[in-house]
Amino acid sequence: MVGKRVTAADGREEDGTKVGLPALDLSLAFPQATPASIFPRSVSDYYQFDDLLNNEEQSIRKKVRAIVEKEIAPIMTEYWEKAEFPFHAIPKLASLGVAGGTIKGYGCPGLSITASAVTMAEIARVDASCSTFVLVHSSLAMVTIALCGSEAQRQKYLPSLAQFTTLGCWALTEPDYGSDASSLRTTATKAPGGWHLDGQKRWIGNSTFADVLVVLARNADTKQLNGFIVRKGAPGLKATKIENKIGLRMVQNGDIIFKKVFVPEEDRLPGVNSFQDISKVLAISRIMVAWQPIGISMGVFDVCHRYLKERKQFGAPLAAFQLNQEKLVRMLGNIQAMFLVGWRLCKLYESGKMTPGHASLGKAWNSRMAREVVSLGRELLGGNGILADFLVAKAFCDLEPIYSYEGTYDINSLVTGREITGIASFKPAALARARL
Repeated sequence: MVGKRVTAADGREEDGTKVGLPALDLSLAFPQATPASIFPRSVSDYYQFDDLLNNEEQSIRKKVRAIVEKEIAPIMTEYWEKAEFPFHAIPKLASLGVAGGTIKGYGCPGLSITASAVTMAEIARVDASCSTFVLVHSSLAMVTIALCGSEAQRQKYLPSLAQFTTLGCWALTEPDYGSDASSLRTTATKAPGGWHLDGQKRWIGNSTFADVLVVLARNADTKQLNGFIVRKGAPGLKATKIENKIGLRMVQNGDIIFKKVFVPEEDRLPGVNSFQDISKVLAISRIMVAWQPIGISMGVFDVCHRYLKERKQFGAPLAAFQLNQEKLVRMLGNIQAMFLVGWRLCKLYESGKMTPGHASLGKAWNSRMAREVVSLGRELLGGNGILADFLVAKAFCDLEPIYSYEGTYDINSLVTGREITGIASFKPAALARARL
């Protein structure tokens, strides 16, 4: 209508009507290739690494792959675009039977570290956000309670967490302390019958809806790190969503503010009395994070492999062109190497030989190699490489936060560097000398 002006950010006119027609259905707009909502078969195991897995690991891999392809693939683009979590899919994720991973008892599956890692990759192959949701809930919140909690705490919290009837998060990072997490300032002050928590956390996945918050804070008396279990709705607790992310958009990362939040003594984790005490938790979670880039790369390769055979230009499928084959093979080579690094990392852990440097190198190197895989995948899909419908654009964005969390590429490199040289280089040399 003449005279109307478009004023809203979503393209609506002054009277609320939307400008233009609805988007054309993708099957009509681009019938030549299949979107990722119908997920392709897995074709990335070129060196047959599946033979390295035992029967349990192969079985759980197939089960997870089938469920995630069927239940998550059809809805992931919609929820990623809306930056909302698909809560209705939680029962489907629960049916995977992987929450708690390596934890034995309390309703947990007691998987091998390899089986747990492989399931993380299979979830990430289809959707990285869902894999991060499971990782935070299982490999951080649940594992901390299992390794650092009392027997009463394990019996109280783990069974419902294992069934996803309650949900968990893990709060370490603060606005002023990311890589330098051990310097955190959130405080725990002794009070009659318990503790008062004061401070602020940032980038905490699942925090806006978690029923159980595992919180790390500095003891006001000892100045050492302590751990606490905080329940949803505690007076003085406020968790708000971080908006405008370009990656892992389904993950609900939050800012948490603690204002004299009371935690009863029974919910203090007795096994956390220093930063070193959570190293056994981070050892497991860093292995899981090292397998996320493997899964993301597998999914990108599978989508690109199908797309290049379906999409035609100049009278031939894109797979017939030499440049495209070279890129596809480079992606495939990266995945074979990444899988072997991830598998060996699990075996080192199982044998008790894994060091912090091993875990850090695995996470850093795999995330770096995955960056090349998703970048090549974006090139191969051309214009469709910027559409979340074909997975690659979404995976391209989702990999970026994974490249940074659980230790940035640089920090993890320095952890390994310290281990192989015996020299710590986390702080500028001039600052280190000034503190001597």
